[in-house]
Amino acid sequence: MIELVLASTDADAIRDQLTGGQNEACAILYANETSRTDGTVRLLVREVQYPTQDDYTKRGHVEAELSPDFVARVTKRARREKYSLIFAHSHPGIEAPIFSHIDSLGEKRLAAFLAHRHPGSEHAALVVSEGGMRARRLGKDEEICVIAIGSYRDVIFDPTMPSPSNLEIYDRQVRAFGSTGQQALQRLRIAIVGLGGTGSLVAQQLVHLGVRHLILIDPDVLESTNLNRVANAMPGDIGHPKVEIAARYINAVAMDSTVTCVAGDVTRSSTAKELLNADIIFGCTDSHGSRAVLQQISYQYLIPCIDVGTTIAVSEGSVTHIYGRVQLLAPGHACFTCSSLLDPNEVRRDMMSDFERQADPYIRGAREPAPAVMSLNSTVVSLGVTMLLSMVAGIPVGARHILYNAINSALRNVRAQSDSNCYICSHAGGLARGDSWPLNARQD
Repeated sequence: MIELVLASTDADAIRDQLTGGQNEACAILYANETSRTDGTVRLLVREVQYPTQDDYTKRGHVEAELSPDFVARVTKRARREKYSLIFAHSHPGIEAPIFSHIDSLGEKRLAAFLAHRHPGSEHAALVVSEGGMRARRLGKDEEICVIAIGSYRDVIFDPTMPSPSNLEIYDRQVRAFGSTGQQALQRLRIAIVGLGGTGSLVAQQLVHLGVRHLILIDPDVLESTNLNRVANAMPGDIGHPKVEIAARYINAVAMDSTVTCVAGDVTRSSTAKELLNADIIFGCTDSHGSRAVLQQISYQYLIPCIDVGTTIAVSEGSVTHIYGRVQLLAPGHACFTCSSLLDPNEVRRDMMSDFERQADPYIRGAREPAPAVMSLNSTVVSLGVTMLLSMVAGIPVGARHILYNAINSALRNVRAQSDSNCYICSHAGGLARGDSWPLNARQD
């Protein structure tokens, strides 16, 4: 299976540039190729190039042909920079596009050329109309999925979409967001990083919503002080991995679930790479180092992450502040770095081994456990899961960065500005770079 994944802003720009004119038009998409453990190949669109009029040999209302010299230049660059190529062109009309016989003939010539000049990479074709997009392997009949990532996870085209089944269990949800939205939830692969006070509640809500494919990541075992806030934990679970406690509940609710348990620290590269198998990530950790890794994976591999967190401040025995935060990490949205939410010193600390922390003169003492209450965790988790429903199932909730002030009973929609040169979330930085950039995690 192959997925063509691009930022929503790029998908919108391609539609605007290629459709609505008098003549057909073309675009070249440069993509980084990555693979999942199930064999799925993901083509992460890094850059879009629009040919000039001089780059065409033919161009009319129902035809567009790029010059051999232009194709040669594009191929040379892609080979040098190790990009896969996606050749996009438009079709007239407002109907969903289909590939024509002429398209097939042109693709076969391109595929033969690339097999000689740029072998060993997956290449694709994309056809665009005012009615949608459609993609396939270059020169082949094998159609591929097209996904746009931004405020929404928009599956623009999916040739493998099965007919709805087993929806009677979710009748009340289907009445809210339809069978298409329910089906989208059931097909998602969602990773939860941290199965403590917030992550255990995320797992509980997701399985009841119908999510059936989950990756659970947490290095810790249950302690007695966790029992007041870890959902579904019992006294007999003390000493057992938190991921196994969450998996037990998921499997009890839905025996057809597929659950991958990873009892590891996401700041380690081998554990972090498990996230590449997910469609969406829930960040439920309380460390700066783990959040630094999550944001890099989110933007670098175009895997949206919904991060949730709570804070209770206590002074002289009295509660002074109660806050919750839900933030989407995805193209077009500010990362933690742009939002000034990461402390570099804390990130450095989290990336150290115990021996390195003891040897570092600037690191002193262990962190004190933070206050936590299940009701606050539940409120913030529900905001995050509702954000997921908006992203994939059409619930009309627009906020993508929310601050909750429990004392004032107030929700605030935050609009943080992305830095156009940010090394994490911008095109100038890590956006869609995939495996071409190293992952800044602790090496195993």
